[in-house]
Amino acid sequence: MTNPDNLLAFLLYFGTAVALLAAFLAAFTLITPIHEWRLIRAGNTAVALALGGAMLGFALPLAAAVIHSASLPDMIVTAAVALVVQLLCFAAMRLLRRDASVALARGEMAEAVFLAFCSVVLGILNAACVG
Repeated sequence: MTNPDNLLAFLLYFGTAVALLAAFLAAFTLITPIHEWRLIRAGNTAVALALGGAMLGFALPLAAAVIHSASLPDMIVTAAVALVVQLLCFAAMRLLRRDASVALARGEMAEAVFLAFCSVVLGILNAACVG
């Protein structure tokens, strides 16, 4: 990365990826019926684990978008599609697990582990389709 152009490309891609991750977190926490940040600050490990799984589930296709894109605009579009897909997957999981938010708010770790793994598995499938 000694070339200044390479450093600039790294900074642009990394900064954009972090901004997209922040956008995912904002969208995800807006569509969920619980207040993740407040519950995490209160020490709710189940919510932290589920949110961490959702972050990882999006970071996987985001990384694939960075790796496989031909340009920064291409990466942004691909990552935006992956973001929507990941949110739709979460919505589908909510249909299957209607009481998940209540269980997470109560701190039920089994629900958190299941939701985190579902998010990661769907993120892996999403990432595999990006290439």
